[in-house]
Amino acid sequence: MGKVVMYSAVSVDGFIADENDQPGPLFDWLTSGDVPLDESGALKVSQVSYDYTRAYWNEIGVTVAGRHVFDITDGWDGTPPAGIDHVVVVTHRPAPDGWDPEAPFHFVDGIEAAMAKAQELAGDRVVEVAAGDVGGQLLAAGLVDEVRMDVVPVVFGSGKRFFGSVAAQQLLEDPDVMMRGDRVIHLRYRVRRPS
Repeated sequence: MGKVVMYSAVSVDGFIADENDQPGPLFDWLTSGDVPLDESGALKVSQVSYDYTRAYWNEIGVTVAGRHVFDITDGWDGTPPAGIDHVVVVTHRPAPDGWDPEAPFHFVDGIEAAMAKAQELAGDRVVEVAAGDVGGQLLAAGLVDEVRMDVVPVVFGSGKRFFGSVAAQQLLEDPDVMMRGDRVIHLRYRVRRPS
């Protein structure tokens, strides 16, 4: 099995979106550089951010996201983001009416079932978990191996929290990656396991 990574861009005060689900400037770093991040050419980052982000994106086999993220992105129009092979959507509802059954999206009830499906699909590749409520639930359940944050220099004051509604303390190891790109700091922490 591949590792499970909780990931998102985040404000310095710990939010992945404002109260209205708007990311504001959290993704500006993806268009502030001169190195194309993908074939579209729309995403251009600094060389440091390219080296860090492209290597990570190449490892991802599956993304796990909640139904709320799926709904506000309109299911990425049936195409998983960043060239990822599959998306597992944690939801208590079926796929939307008219949804293409051939699209590589899997609608699963509950975090344990979602993780089992994601690991089956990913094989030895990374299972990426979108930060927020679902990511926080998976972290609290001990199902996350690593936390990655792209910290952007903005303060939201309130909004959607990176770790969702997690109320229990979670220990992480010291960051093993700290890289400064343009308008972003890339951090990576391993989740500390109980001894």
